[in-house]
Amino acid sequence: MVSATIAGIGTALPGLAAEQQALWDGFFRSHFATSRLAERIFAGSGVLRRHTVADPLTEDLSGWSTEQRMRRYVREAEPLGHRATIAALAEAGVATEDIGLLTVASCTGYSTPGLDIRLATSLSLRSDVQRLFVGHMGCYAALPALGSAADFVVARQRPAVLLCLELTSLHVQPPTRDPQQMVSHALFGDAAAAVVLTPDHAHAAGSRRVGSRRVGSRSSPLHLVDLAAMTDVSTSDHMTWDVTDLGFRMGLSPKVPAVLSQHVRPVVCDLLGRHGLDVPDVRGWAVHPGGPAILSTVQQELDLPPEALESSRSVLAEQGNCSSPTVLLILEKLLGRDDPEGAGPVVAMAFGPGLTLYAALLSGDPELW
Repeated sequence: MVSATIAGIGTALPGLAAEQQALWDGFFRSHFATSRLAERIFAGSGVLRRHTVADPLTEDLSGWSTEQRMRRYVREAEPLGHRATIAALAEAGVATEDIGLLTVASCTGYSTPGLDIRLATSLSLRSDVQRLFVGHMGCYAALPALGSAADFVVARQRPAVLLCLELTSLHVQPPTRDPQQMVSHALFGDAAAAVVLTPDHAHAAGSRRVGSRRVGSRSSPLHLVDLAAMTDVSTSDHMTWDVTDLGFRMGLSPKVPAVLSQHVRPVVCDLLGRHGLDVPDVRGWAVHPGGPAILSTVQQELDLPPEALESSRSVLAEQGNCSSPTVLLILEKLLGRDDPEGAGPVVAMAFGPGLTLYAALLSGDPELW
């Protein structure tokens, strides 16, 4: 089987960082009218700090129009995305002129020319580079976007870049007593994460030549082996992302963990079973932390030890739920360990509107790809 290699991962966080307690004390306590429910939600979110482009402690965007928020998105997104992409290219050792496809996933802002065109310009990509924009898929967008980019790499035998970028802080909503808004405002942060994918043949003998440059990436690079998806349309109202006159408004039902509990194990076991694997064979888990209850559900349904989701909980604590970039932030953390899971198998998993579950199997073992 021919697959694509994850040759580099780069991430970028906004310079503003605030402790969860400070956000509650300085803004959200009054925003939610000192609601005890909101206070409990913030305290139990699993988030300790978040990075944001808009700091509610110094500017209140809750009354901004969608137009104002989109203008701010354009101003903030390009430099953040540029930083993440440059970092990924540097780790992969791939020159910008060698990129054949730029894929951008984002659901928190839109403009025309889009972020993909703006980045192609700031990165000085070739004028004939192909571009793909993936919008409004939400938290799981990284995985189908990764699959599409990998398909290009395999078919065209050229490197591709995927950037996931979300600025959820631009969508703080007006004061409300809606528990779903309390949950979303307690969880989300801003981030950008980029991945460089290269053809497998570029990894001979621990180094490779891409275009005119010889580079040596991870000692045990991961390859995208397979993807699986499941959408339960009967629960499509459980997770929503609506465009309103005052920004984008999230709906997040407390029933989501219960729905996921029905589907997580069948989807993961089917994905692994196609390659002669089972859950105990997986060495690394990059599970999107939609919230503490979702991580607990995955751990329980797959019968995983607590340490299996350590990277997911760490990212949730330090960055919050950053929507589409989050699973890539977790994957970077997994690969950065002293005992990296680079040989795999690794399962990445994310959830979002639909209600949709996406899972990806990655591995450094040539027998699987």
